[in-house]
Amino acid sequence: MRFIPDLIASLSEQTFQDFNILLIDNGSTDGVETFIRQEYPQMTFLRNARNLGFSGAHNQGIRYALEHWDVKDYEDSFILVTNPDIILSPTFLEELMKGTVDHPTVGAFGGKLRRAFGENLADEALQETVRSDLLDSTALRAHPNRTFTDRGAGEMDQGQYDGQREVFGLSGALVLYRASALNEVRNDFEFFDDDFFAYKEDVDLAWRLQRAGWDARYIPEALAFHYRGMFGPEKMGFWERFRNRRSKSKSRSFYSTRNHLLLLVKNLSVIDGILAVFRIVPLEFGRFFYTLFFEASNLRAYSAALSLTPKILKKRFRLMKLRKRGSKELRKWFV
Repeated sequence: MRFIPDLIASLSEQTFQDFNILLIDNGSTDGVETFIRQEYPQMTFLRNARNLGFSGAHNQGIRYALEHWDVKDYEDSFILVTNPDIILSPTFLEELMKGTVDHPTVGAFGGKLRRAFGENLADEALQETVRSDLLDSTALRAHPNRTFTDRGAGEMDQGQYDGQREVFGLSGALVLYRASALNEVRNDFEFFDDDFFAYKEDVDLAWRLQRAGWDARYIPEALAFHYRGMFGPEKMGFWERFRNRRSKSKSRSFYSTRNHLLLLVKNLSVIDGILAVFRIVPLEFGRFFYTLFFEASNLRAYSAALSLTPKILKKRFRLMKLRKRGSKELRKWFV
């Protein structure tokens, strides 16, 4: 509830206004439903009795949109996924939609995300939102060991990524998807993988879109700001990374560890896995022994991943059947 009013206000100020808003309440208890029904009765509102996770709730929204469009219009219809703790600059949607015109093979578009900070939160009269020059994400960056980070996170924005527009994928915090691309890579009624629940589901979808032949594009002229509850810079030393890991909630550590393993099982091809084995295996052993000695309670993430593996392998089989790009073409992102 703290963030929703600012998000909706920024949407109402957009220079591009050809859109509808669907707000999905994932079983919240902070008064969002009352606020929306009183202040924005015209807005489509979907209320879940319980938390279905990032994946489940966003899948509801995507299905709702696709069901209200004709299939022949999917190519020129788009779905913007946005976290509640986002503030869009007035021209954000206009700049993104400009980028869609000349790039029909692009399935996902994203803008420049900078950090937003709340100041004087204890005093309602003095509360202020600081829109900083600190980058939050300019894209998802793929690494040779098959890990992924938010490109540029923690750096001051000096335009250093403005020229690098072809990207592996975009952060699920704020991303525009082409409806036809989502429809092609869906798994029955899933677009984001329901089994991921939360964390890394955006990476999984980005990987699937790449494999199916859909590009991703970064449009730096489209600017937005993100509060982001958990945040760490992309480039960290060993001890900084260690402290950042220790500060994460147990829930986030569980889903992050489990879903990283599911991501590899689902998307890593056999050939690619063999070629990258000396990068992947040392990292995974290091992760396991770190968990064993410092996060023993999180060992359940490994058993949870193992129990889900048969189900994930079925999805992998369907995914590999629709692929248009081979391992060699995908490998360019992991160098």
